[in-house]
Amino acid sequence: QVQLVESGGGLVQAGGSLRLSCATSGFTFSNYGMAWFRQAPGKEHGFVAAINWSGGSTSYADSVKGRFTISRNNAKNTVYLQMNSLKPEDTAVYYCNAVRWEASAAAFASWGQGTQVTVSS
Repeated sequence: QVQLVESGGGLVQAGGSLRLSCATSGFTFSNYGMAWFRQAPGKEHGFVAAINWSGGSTSYADSVKGRFTISRNNAKNTVYLQMNSLKPEDTAVYYCNAVRWEASAAAFASWGQGTQVTVSS
């Protein structure tokens, strides 16, 4: 079955950087666009960034454009999120999932455990 394992979160001061990783299995990774989502307490999963199957096309939420970079390694079945210039409002649990590009929405119903990112002011 689909497995999504996020890692790399932590506590960082505002202005700092983190690099998240998501190791996947159970599906043909190179056939899917992938995305990162985040969930703050009491809120739904919100779209952060997406990358198409080849890595040749990316999409970002306006709130992270210019600060975050999504990438992927199809040989390792892994997607990454480089987060720079972090702000307290970036605090959330971050998740990866396959993406329905036209809707910027998750393609799989199941989620991993996520990785907590906390940005202090």
